[in-house]
Amino acid sequence: MKPPRQFFSPLAQGAPEPLRELPVRLERMIHFVPPHVAKLRARVGELARQVDVILGNLEDAVPLEAKTAARAGFIEMAKTIDFGATGLWTRINALNSPWALDDIIEIVGEVGDRLDVIMLPKVDGPWDIHYLDQLLAQLEARHRIKRPILIHAILETAQGVNNVEAIATASPRMHGMSLGPADLAASRAMKTTRVGGGHPDYKVLADAQGEAPRASAQQDPWHYTIARMVDACAAAGIKPFYGPFGDFSDPVGCEAQFRNAFLMGCVGAWTLHPSQIDIAKRVFSPDPAEVAFAKRIIAAMPDGAGAVMIDGKMQDDATWKQAKVLLDLAARVAAKDPDMAARYGL
Repeated sequence: MKPPRQFFSPLAQGAPEPLRELPVRLERMIHFVPPHVAKLRARVGELARQVDVILGNLEDAVPLEAKTAARAGFIEMAKTIDFGATGLWTRINALNSPWALDDIIEIVGEVGDRLDVIMLPKVDGPWDIHYLDQLLAQLEARHRIKRPILIHAILETAQGVNNVEAIATASPRMHGMSLGPADLAASRAMKTTRVGGGHPDYKVLADAQGEAPRASAQQDPWHYTIARMVDACAAAGIKPFYGPFGDFSDPVGCEAQFRNAFLMGCVGAWTLHPSQIDIAKRVFSPDPAEVAFAKRIIAAMPDGAGAVMIDGKMQDDATWKQAKVLLDLAARVAAKDPDMAARYGL
C-alpha cells in the first residue's frame, strides 16, 4: 500500500492528477449494450437519453469470435455518439484473458478522452486494481488524456469478497463496485443457476402447528455479500451497485431485488434489457413521500442539532443525516428529470 502522502500522486509522468472526490453524478442504472451487434449499437443514441450510464460490454455474453468486433464497435460508439450528461463506461475482459490488454490499450488510445469508467470483472484483490491503475496512468500520459479514467470493480469471486475492503481502497481511481451474482455463485459452489434474485429453496419455515402446513418465506442469498460490499464502499467513499437480474420475464422480482439493494445503500443497478430501465429509474429515485418527510425534518432542524417530534416520532441528528441523503439524491434526480422535480417540489 502506498504511503498516504503518495496516494494521490500520478503513477506516470504526464498522467493527470488523481481525483480526490468522485464526480457527483446520477447513476441509477448502468445499461449494458453489446457493441458487436450493429442493430443494437444503432439504438445507443436514443438509449443515452433514457439512462444514466451506457456501458459497452466486451466480456461475458460476447462470443469468443466477436471479441474484436465488440471492441471496435465500442470505439465506434464512443467516437460517433453524443452522450451528453450520460456516463460512458466499458466492461473489459478479465485480466487473465487474452483480450484484456488490447481492450485497454486500444480503447484508451482511441477514445480515452471520452471514457468515464472501466469496469473490471473478476477482481480477486487489490493487485488487480494496482495493475490496471499503473497501465491506465501510462496510457493517459502517452495520449495526453486530461482527466483520469476511473475503475469499477465487479465482486464476483470468493477471493474478491474476502478482500473487499482492500479492493475498495486500492486506488484513488476506484469509482465503486458491483455485485456479480452469477460468477460469484459458481466461485462459491452455490447450488443455483439463477442470475441474481432469491431462490425458492433458500427459505425459513414458521414453527410447526400440529399437522397444519408450515408457512415459509424465501430468503435473499445475496444479503450478506451486498452488506459487506456496501460497508466497504461507504468506508472508502466509493459507490456500491447491485449487478444483474437475469430473469427478464419477472419484473416484480427484479423490482424487489433492486429495492432491497437500494434500501441497503446501493446507488444503482445493471439493466440488461430495456424493460428494466424504468424499474431501476423508479427504484433508485427516492419516493416523493419520503422526500416530503425529509423536507419536514430539515425544516424543523435546520442545523441538524437537537431533537424534535414530528407526527409522534422523535427526530434527531441521525435522522437529519438520513434526510439529507434523501434530499441530496432527490436534487440530482430532479436536475435530470422534470417530472420527478415536480413531484418532489424541487
